[in-house]
Amino acid sequence: MAAAKNACETDQDNQEIDEVAAALAWHDGDAEATIRTLLDDCKHLREQLALAEIATSLGFTRGWRPTCVRSSEAEQP
Repeated sequence: MAAAKNACETDQDNQEIDEVAAALAWHDGDAEATIRTLLDDCKHLREQLALAEIATSLGFTRGWRPTCVRSSEAEQP
């Protein structure tokens, strides 16, 4: 059992990817295109989150509601 756990940890270490470099590589090094795509993705995901919030009942989530604001952003003055 321990060997399987160690194998999983090793696989995760080997597959560590620099996400910034990967995003830039996807756009052939064009930083502006990368930022535009990431902002578009963020907008789309916020819209999807808003729809999920509307469609999800409080009983299903036991009172928890999703929010677009990160907890670290909410704590800043």
